[in-house]
Amino acid sequence: MPVTERDYESLVENQWCPGCGNFGILTAVKKALIELQLSPDRVIIASGIGQGPKLPHYLHVNTFNGLHGREVPSAEAIKLTADDMTVIVDAGDGGAYAEGGNHFTHAIRRNIDMTLLVHDNFCYGLTKGQPSPTTEHGAVTKITPDGVAADPLNPLALAISQGCSFVAQGMSARTGHLVDILKKAILHKGFSFVNIYQPCVTWDRVHTYQYYKERCYELRPEYDPRNQMKALELVLTPSDKHPLGVIYENDRTTYESQVLAHIPHPLRDQPVDPKLAVSLYKEFV
Repeated sequence: MPVTERDYESLVENQWCPGCGNFGILTAVKKALIELQLSPDRVIIASGIGQGPKLPHYLHVNTFNGLHGREVPSAEAIKLTADDMTVIVDAGDGGAYAEGGNHFTHAIRRNIDMTLLVHDNFCYGLTKGQPSPTTEHGAVTKITPDGVAADPLNPLALAISQGCSFVAQGMSARTGHLVDILKKAILHKGFSFVNIYQPCVTWDRVHTYQYYKERCYELRPEYDPRNQMKALELVLTPSDKHPLGVIYENDRTTYESQVLAHIPHPLRDQPVDPKLAVSLYKEFV
């Protein structure tokens, strides 16, 4: 039977603010999974805490909710034990780049075959709009009345500089374009990272839909995402314009293809002998 929108329908009541950019991301994720004909029982979405990470609640799909900022290592464990599943991580810019910043960088190193989607709204939307790692220098918030003193993190530059095997950027309001990006990210063999601009209509009066409409542009077909130096130049050159599309990709060997090469997998199907656990326990008591 073909996979349809009905297969992904959730009965959970949506709690996002009216007009939230998260709705566009939810629509794009659902359409991408349907167009790839991925059955919900073959997909796992790991998420943490925040407005963005509520996304898997609004899909009929396997879900793992963990601690704030710990979505990525949870997903890595899931993928290593169930490498026949499509594993997606859904996080906000706070969870992914602040609490989970260390996990983000090491996920790039390992290159496990999974996809990280980051809702980048330049604030902690769930907890009343505090500045996040991507909040611009000088931004005035309730806890920074004199403006944010730290410079913002450039997650695209970080990922590209460390050789992340797939780096892309999308915008929640450009649903069709975002669907194409997500499909490429999910099909890519390796760690795929997609930063998604998402207006916060409640706490952010700067990064509005109009703001992105005037500043975002889609990369032309002739752009070569295989050129790492050009990709770095693109995201590091000061500009008030924001590129959308696949910015960088390569064909690095995945982590699991190396560490699981000699082990029958998926690991979840391997028999477990409780006596081995007892003997191991005795070594530490």
